Amino acid sequence: MALDEKREKSASFTPMMIEEDAALRNGSRGLSGQWADAVGVRPRTTERHITVHKRLVLGFAISILALLVVTMIAVLLSVRFEECSTAAAADSPARASGNGSLPGAARLNHDAGEPPGRQEEAPGEEEEWQRRRQPPPWTQLRLPRHLRPLHYNLMLSAFMENFTFCGEVNVQIECLNASRYIVLHAHRVHIEAVQVAEDKLSGAVRVSSFFLYPQNQVFVVVLNRSLEAQRSYNLKIIYSALIENELLGFFRSSYVLHGERRFLGVTQFSPTHARKAFPCFDEPIYKATFKISIKHQATYLSLSNMPVETSVFEEDGWVTDHFSQTPLMSTYYLAWAVCNFTYRETTTKNGVVVRLYARPDAIRRGSGDYALNITRRLIEFYEDYFKVPYSLPKLDLLAVPKHPYAAMENWGLSVFVEQRILLDPSISSISYLLDVTMVIVHELCHQWFGDLVTPVWWEDVWLKEGFAHYFEFVGTDYLYPGWNMEKQRFLTDVLHEVMLLDGLASSHPVSQEVQRATDIDRVFDWIAYKKGAALIRMLANFMGHSVFQMGLQALKKVGKFVNIQEVMDQWTLQMGYPVITIMRNETADNIVVISQEHFIYDIDAKTRDPDLGNNSYLWQIPLTIAVGNTSHISSEAIIWVSNKSEHHRIAALDETSWLLGNINQTGYFRVNYDIRNWRLLIDQLMRNHEVISVSNRAGLIDDAFNLARAGYLPQNIPLEIIRYLSEEKDFLPWHAASRALYPLDKLLDRTENYNIFNEYILKQVAAMYLKLGWPTNNLNRSLVQAAYQHEELRREVIMLACSFGNKHCHQQAATLISDWISSNRNRIPLNVRDVVYCTGVSLMDEDVWEFIWMKFHSTTAVSEKKILLEALTCSDDRNLLNRLLNLSLNSEVVLDQDAIDVIIHVARNPHGRDLAWKFFREKWKILNARYGEALFMNSKLISGVTEFLNTEEELNELKNFIKSYKEGAASSFSRAVETVEANVRWQMLYKEELFQWLRKSLIH
Repeated sequence: MALDEKREKSASFTPMMIEEDAALRNGSRGLSGQWADAVGVRPRTTERHITVHKRLVLGFAISILALLVVTMIAVLLSVRFEECSTAAAADSPARASGNGSLPGAARLNHDAGEPPGRQEEAPGEEEEWQRRRQPPPWTQLRLPRHLRPLHYNLMLSAFMENFTFCGEVNVQIECLNASRYIVLHAHRVHIEAVQVAEDKLSGAVRVSSFFLYPQNQVFVVVLNRSLEAQRSYNLKIIYSALIENELLGFFRSSYVLHGERRFLGVTQFSPTHARKAFPCFDEPIYKATFKISIKHQATYLSLSNMPVETSVFEEDGWVTDHFSQTPLMSTYYLAWAVCNFTYRETTTKNGVVVRLYARPDAIRRGSGDYALNITRRLIEFYEDYFKVPYSLPKLDLLAVPKHPYAAMENWGLSVFVEQRILLDPSISSISYLLDVTMVIVHELCHQWFGDLVTPVWWEDVWLKEGFAHYFEFVGTDYLYPGWNMEKQRFLTDVLHEVMLLDGLASSHPVSQEVQRATDIDRVFDWIAYKKGAALIRMLANFMGHSVFQMGLQALKKVGKFVNIQEVMDQWTLQMGYPVITIMRNETADNIVVISQEHFIYDIDAKTRDPDLGNNSYLWQIPLTIAVGNTSHISSEAIIWVSNKSEHHRIAALDETSWLLGNINQTGYFRVNYDIRNWRLLIDQLMRNHEVISVSNRAGLIDDAFNLARAGYLPQNIPLEIIRYLSEEKDFLPWHAASRALYPLDKLLDRTENYNIFNEYILKQVAAMYLKLGWPTNNLNRSLVQAAYQHEELRREVIMLACSFGNKHCHQQAATLISDWISSNRNRIPLNVRDVVYCTGVSLMDEDVWEFIWMKFHSTTAVSEKKILLEALTCSDDRNLLNRLLNLSLNSEVVLDQDAIDVIIHVARNPHGRDLAWKFFREKWKILNARYGEALFMNSKLISGVTEFLNTEEELNELKNFIKSYKEGAASSFSRAVETVEANVRWQMLYKEELFQWLRKSLIH
């Protein structure tokens, strides 16, 4: 599952900004919100003291490889599947309420809240268990283990005219231990009838009663006699439900074509929402095969994980599609859709049929062609890389207007929100193309790592998501070799972002215990996705990429000689990461003291929290190190750091040379130096920055800003480092600098001395802005490969120049907007449209805002619609910002998933920060009802609205608000309080120090 992520924007100084558009990939790049949103971290779980030995890092590398190899072996053993004959249908159960056939709609009684007919309240059954002094099985946090599903035969009828559906599910179950209770998941469905029969013998097992237990979202069938162990049974349930107007389960969406609103139904089951669409064993361990049939009006088509076997047309204008049986799979990868989309298709060299379904006008314009073409190439790439063929006969890509996430990797039917798959070459920027590419790469990787092999439970979701997130960069490098994604862009978009989150006291281990379904959202955050990816990248670089790939393909014996649990503990059960400090020994030549400690932004937290301050945090660290001077840098050497403090001899070190640690930032840690070494590095950057690699230049910038924020360094050091940027011709260091500067800007933008900071940044940007200039016009798509680095650098510099008030940049943006309005021809270069739109809205009058608002409504290009909407949040007019906030909750004006972005971007605007914060508090009940169940969305909203609050008054408002609304999102609010406290503390401790240095610097 990919989460939305605005990849091109700078990561926040406060870690909360990493949460994305819930991949949350490319989005607005305007002035009001220039960098990545943040997925909320969760409160850390209890850590235990971990003893680390010298062999553990090598063991760690082998163990992750072993996990991956075990995955591949399981893949090889489970790929094969046979078509099985469907078991004979059981006798039709007597209905509890007469629905008859299905002439026009599913009959529902949702107001009643409980199924009718033979039904008892749970307490009657609970009395028996109280007498036994045992808890009833339906009160347990996990399903009881006495049954397991083997096969589902699911028949659905979808009524799109009133958004209801009805279904009949026949589950072949195996009884492992005798029991007279069947407990499975069901939520918000209306149960009409239940029948249980012995498989193949048609002998009915009488149902005594059945009831829902909403506390655990389970459905309980009570039998007159116990099911016998080692025997199979058939469970038949007839039910009905709504096609909800929300974002989870089986829900509806809509679009407008030729002035007519059309509707579609689509599913989102991960992680625990299949139970909203049919009663099932909704835990990943319960894999089964599925045979799906969908009845719908002939004006629609239906899709599911497998191809259609047969379609039966009826005289009344209805058709039933019968799909082929699936291989063994978990419920959360099941999917279906009912829509009136059209498609285009292609075929891989191994015969896999790939289709992209979307709105007819999008297909007609060719908006899906790019995604379709790279999907074919990527399937072939993964088949070659893993040496495992794609396991299904087809793969459908479905582009939907409304979806809670960037995409979902349902096996054989991947669902994407339109902004993450549709691309119009004539109006899409390079950044947008990159985001579309990486979401597709991520989801296709899951067709191997995730769909074929799924976790038993949710603790280790980080492995499959981390692997897919890492491969976003590997797969994009395959498509665009010159972009150097894994070696460069990974740093700013993954490593730097997740280290912001993992440096909080409220962080958590990458693997954490999950006891109940409602806690599952804690493991789906950027710690799982990005830290998992960073650890896998560290392994791949340490081993070498060719060895890493060969290991995935062939090393089947690895793991037999390694205690995986022991080795993995230090990285997966221990939150955070270390900061390595390298200090020269003043009394001995060539000797350095290397120490490690748990890096945390709030150093005082170690005093307040015994668990953080007990010195139990220790890592075995492969520290790569090099020595350099004005014209040369040595080959890297590796030092294994396993103690709190160690002495090491560095042969080539003298008084004029400098040290550089974590070469190319392949390790998951920060590096600090004594002030003298920092001065030598700054001097090197000013004299000849190319002696230091591009990756390490970006790494120095990121480490310096974050070390200063945490109090490890004086505030001036990072600002001195970026003085060399006037000579920097590579994109990555500029990108790292802009990501670091943006949140610092947001902490200062409401202070009385803000103009001093603003002037200093403009001074650093001016020379490169004049040197690069503006793009002449739209980029020839054939030149994308060669132009990527240069055009992204130009865009980054223009964005900084306009953001901080460069007069020429403002004039150019206003001229381009005026030309568009007067000529009604948009000649604004694609790669800077978001910057120009936002700058124009912020500088010009209300007529420009109304013009952008009109264009937002009239355009059908999803990439353009996104940046137009976000540009509206850039206004200085508080009335317009309030108007936009209120409109954001109208689903027919702003899509549900986009409303969050509107609120967050207004919060980033200094003229709207208090408005968004007030709106958030007033509308919290509405917002929580809409987004509370969707992974990431609530945490993204909470963090986005609060991350730049930085006064005592705002902190108290936040704390009082949390007291008033105690239900839900506790971990996100806890992190919000920590972040705002950090902002207030930074203002108190470091703001004046920063301004004093800036004043002196501007004088000289």
